[in-house]
Amino acid sequence: MRCPFCGHPDTKVIDSRLLGEGDQVRRRRECLSCKARYTTYETAELSLPRIIKSDGRRETFSDEKLRNGIVKALEKRPVPMARVESTINLIKRRIRETGEREIDARQIGEIVMDALRSLDQVAYVRFASVYRSFEDVKAFLEEIERLENDLPPEMREQQLDLLGAERKKDD
Repeated sequence: MRCPFCGHPDTKVIDSRLLGEGDQVRRRRECLSCKARYTTYETAELSLPRIIKSDGRRETFSDEKLRNGIVKALEKRPVPMARVESTINLIKRRIRETGEREIDARQIGEIVMDALRSLDQVAYVRFASVYRSFEDVKAFLEEIERLENDLPPEMREQQLDLLGAERKKDD
């Protein structure tokens, strides 16, 4: 590695340590010429496919856009950030596993909705309402009914009830 101080092409590694969950390496280096010491950080660069937007444009994948969409859907919901981060990592893994160089934005939306369905029903409905452009309350109710019918019993117990109080009044 080139020394950032004098530009000499050779440096030696003095110390290496894993950081966080072992997905990053911290290295202390020393220049063989000027003897200056500095730290570098290494992470694996895993490429995600380019996104094909509905109008045909191509964009590079953006962690920021994914995170913002999910956080916005989860606004004021009792979901810990650790679960949000693991859901984001799951989504990125599923996108990578497609093996495609380009992926349609609609396919990513479906992957996100699938992950949100398991994470939080309210966040799922919020995201789906924007993603699928619900036109009226009937579209919301149809999606909620479909969600309630499709959810396995063990997942139902983990979720807050969407129509709880109102449904119980009707019974």
